[in-house]
Amino acid sequence: MRLQSVRDWVLRFNDRGPDGRIGRKAPGPSPKLTDEQRLALKGVVETGPITAAHGVVRWRLCDIAQWLNAEYGVSLDETTVGRELKAMGFRKLSARPRHHARNELAVAAFKETSPPRRRSRGQYAWRSSAGGEAR
Repeated sequence: MRLQSVRDWVLRFNDRGPDGRIGRKAPGPSPKLTDEQRLALKGVVETGPITAAHGVVRWRLCDIAQWLNAEYGVSLDETTVGRELKAMGFRKLSARPRHHARNELAVAAFKETSPPRRRSRGQYAWRSSAGGEAR
């Protein structure tokens, strides 16, 4: 044990009493968004963008970061915005792409007329079950 460690313990004990012996968690950086800004962000994401006001059809992380900068003067990276939204319980959803010329009748007919799949006999179905080991 080094003398500096003992000195730190004594200073903490003198400063905070017996509870000063226990090491505390480092405070870390202050949060980038206040509680008021988080509530506003949650409300804006839940209601969705207004095309005339926000200039977008759907929210992307870069659009939300620009909105936060314009509204509150807070400059956040897209990754940080995504992390904040994930902490609020939001998820990134994207629609499954579909071809513009897809024929729904052909898809339904294919689903109804395709033959049933055969069940596999297992991993070694190609081997013969007759005979034994070669001697």
